[in-house]
Amino acid sequence: MSQPVKNVLVKLIVGAGQAAPSPPVGPALGSKGIKAMDFCKEFNARTANYAPGVPVPVLITIKPDRSFKFELKSPPTGYLLLKALGQEKGHGTPDIKKPSGTLGELSLKHIYEIAKIKKTDGRHVSLDMESIVKCTIGVARSMGIKVVP
Repeated sequence: MSQPVKNVLVKLIVGAGQAAPSPPVGPALGSKGIKAMDFCKEFNARTANYAPGVPVPVLITIKPDRSFKFELKSPPTGYLLLKALGQEKGHGTPDIKKPSGTLGELSLKHIYEIAKIKKTDGRHVSLDMESIVKCTIGVARSMGIKVVP
């Protein structure tokens, strides 16, 4: 008996409006039989409302007939936290109990706004806001960002 043909999932993080058939997009899709340029044109058109270069996770479903569809996710939580703080990267040795171990402070209002952005993702729709806020606070602490009320 032959195996039933299944859809293939490809996960990528691509800068908004900057998809090009070069790595990582080209090799990831080319090996699955998809023309990378077709994906790039559609991706760049759908991310035109984002600021250029914002990392956008994308989940590409490739069907057996080599057609594809993709779903855009919201930017990573760490990226949103760093942008709110105005920093480029997290703290190397985070410890929010010591002033030398913190990257900065964000208010709970900032955290709530980031959680509202994350709530738009398909997989977060069923979660309540409190859970998403708690997860966002956890990511902030792991990066050395102190959350103040």
